Amino acid sequence: MKYDIAIIGGGPGGYVAAIRCAQLGMKTALIEKYSTLGGTCLNVGCIPSKALLDSSEHYHKALHEFAEHGILIDPPKVDFKKMIDRKAGVVKATCDGIDYLMKKNKIDVFHGMGSFVTKNKIAVSKADGSKEEVEAEKVIIATGSKPTALPFLPIDKERIITSTEALKLPEVPKHLIVIGGGIIGVELGSVYKRLGSQVTVIEYLDTIIPSMDEDLSKEMLRVLKKQGMTFNLGHKVKGATVKKKEVTVTAEDKSGKEVTIVGDYCLVAVGRTPYTEGLGIENIGITLDERKRIPTNDHLETSVPGIYAIGDVVKGAMLAHKAEEEGVMIAEYVAGQKPHINYNLIPGVAYTWPEAAGVGATEQELKQKGIAYKSGKFPFKASGRARASMDTDGFVKILADATTDEILGVHMIGPRIADLIIEGVVAMEYRASAEDISRMSHPHPTYTEAFKEACLDATGKRALHI
Repeated sequence: MKYDIAIIGGGPGGYVAAIRCAQLGMKTALIEKYSTLGGTCLNVGCIPSKALLDSSEHYHKALHEFAEHGILIDPPKVDFKKMIDRKAGVVKATCDGIDYLMKKNKIDVFHGMGSFVTKNKIAVSKADGSKEEVEAEKVIIATGSKPTALPFLPIDKERIITSTEALKLPEVPKHLIVIGGGIIGVELGSVYKRLGSQVTVIEYLDTIIPSMDEDLSKEMLRVLKKQGMTFNLGHKVKGATVKKKEVTVTAEDKSGKEVTIVGDYCLVAVGRTPYTEGLGIENIGITLDERKRIPTNDHLETSVPGIYAIGDVVKGAMLAHKAEEEGVMIAEYVAGQKPHINYNLIPGVAYTWPEAAGVGATEQELKQKGIAYKSGKFPFKASGRARASMDTDGFVKILADATTDEILGVHMIGPRIADLIIEGVVAMEYRASAEDISRMSHPHPTYTEAFKEACLDATGKRALHI
C-alpha cells in the first residue's frame, strides 16, 4: 500500500507526527517495533517513572508529614507489588489512549521492525517472522534512544540494571547504587530512597543534574542529602561484579583513591544513545555523526531528500516534548506551512521532590557569552502557600537582560515546578520583561507568587515578602 508519509517509531515524536500528518490530510502509516505504541516515554520512561514518583511521594508524606498535619495513622507500609501493578495500569491506560487516537485519525499502524529497502520502501519484519512492505512518498525517522551502557560494566538486567528494569523490580532494594547523577539517576534514586532503600549515587562530575543551572544543582544536592541520599561526586567508576544477590562497584576519586561500594542493585544511568540499529539507513546513504545521531538541516530533513528525523535520534535535548514539537513541525512543513521551533524555550524538568526545571539561558551560559544580566531570586520558605503545604525547600530564579529587562532564563526548584515552569516559557515566548511579570496579579496564596516575587527582585530588588 502507498502512503503520503510513513513514520518509523511510535513514541511521542512519532505518534504525534502521525496525528498531525493525518489532520493535514495525508495518508499516514506508523511503524512500531513493539506491540504497544508510546515508545520509551509511555512504556518504560516518563509515564511509569512519574507513577512511581507520585506513589513514593505519597508514602513519604504519610510517613514523615501526616502527623504534623494532624493526621494520625498506624505507620504506613509499602505494598510494592500493588505499587508496580498500579504503575502498569497507568501505562496500559495511556497506551490504549494512543491506540484510540490512531483509529480516530485513520492512521494505519504496522507492528514490526521497520528497515529501509529504498528511500520510499520500508520492510516491516513482524514478530512471527513474516514481512510486509510499506511504500511512502516521505518518511520520518522517530526511533528514539536506549539507555547507554558502559563498555566495562555489562548489564545483566537483574542486578546491574537500566532505567527500564528499575521500573519493574520485584522488590524494594536494600541498597541501590546509582551510576550517574543526571536527571534519570536522581529521579529513580529518589523513588527508592522514599520507599526505604539506602541510595548511593556515583557521579563523574562534581555536580548533579549538570544540564541545569548551577544554583539548581547545588540546591538539589542539598535537599537530596537532607533526605538521606549519599553522593560520591568526582568519582570515576572502574567496574562492578555480581555475586549472587550482591553487587560490588569500584570507583576512584580524583586523587586516585579507590572506593568500594556494595549493594543489592546497581542502576546504570549515564545517559541515552540514539537507536538506529536495524533501520537500514546505510541502504539510502545516511551516515551518522560522531554521537550516532542522524544529521539534519533546519527543517529536520536528512541528507536524503524526503527523509526526515526527529527526537532522540537528532541533535538536541532528549525530551519527549521536544520530539513532539519536531513531529508537528515536519508535518506542517511538508504540508507547505511555515512552522518553527525556538529550541531555547524548550524546558527541562527533574521530577524529584522538590521538582526542578529550567528554560532559557543558565547563569553560566550568560557569563560565558559575556551578556550583561541581572538576577532575582525568591525562596519558597518565604511563601505562605509553601509553608501551608510544608514544601519550603527551593526557590525561583529569574535572569533578565541588564539593559532591556527582557527575561533570558527562568530556573526553579520547589513544589509543583514541573507545572509552574510554563509561566516562564510563556513569558519568554512573548519576550516579556521582568517588570511585565511583576506588574501582573498572581493569585494568593499560590506557588506562582514566587515567580512574581523573583521578577520583582530582579527589577531593583523590590520583592515584597522577603
